[in-house]
Amino acid sequence: MRVLIAASVGVLAFPGLALAAEAGDGGGWLGPFAVIAAGVGMAIAAGLCGLGQGRAVAAAVEAMGRQPGAAARIQVAMIIGLALIESLAIYTLVVALILLFVQPIK
Repeated sequence: MRVLIAASVGVLAFPGLALAAEAGDGGGWLGPFAVIAAGVGMAIAAGLCGLGQGRAVAAAVEAMGRQPGAAARIQVAMIIGLALIESLAIYTLVVALILLFVQPIK
């Protein structure tokens, strides 16, 4: 954990290195940081969306077990909730793709 914090502080402490590239040298430090940011962002989003979906399904199944008569309504609410949770991962994927392709790696 300390290594991760130290690496994060090191990256954030020197933003001038990423932005100090010459206009014609292909981006310098910006490309690798964009790849790292896209990968870390997508990993966090996918992991947390998976946890959220698991908890939502577990709660819905438990509610259906307690009230079988309301299973149809619970299932519809669960599917809408899962779609909204998955949309967060898709938004993160879009941002990651923008990071990767707007500033190409040279």
